[in-house]
Amino acid sequence: MSYFLIPEMKILSGAERTKLLSKYGVDEGRFPKMLAKDPAAKALDAKPGDIVRITRDDGTGKYHAYKIIV
Repeated sequence: MSYFLIPEMKILSGAERTKLLSKYGVDEGRFPKMLAKDPAAKALDAKPGDIVRITRDDGTGKYHAYKIIV
């Protein structure tokens, strides 16, 4: 069980990454950045170049944000 104020985070697989990039028609440089030394990135064991999906629930519904690890 996670703390309710901490959003769910997941590193995208290769297939999910490809689908995301083609869906929005962007390259990886267009995503907001998260440092590899960020505590959340360390907890996920994320490496530079990984894309992380952040799922938040604001009470009206869930939404996704994406960040690339640098």
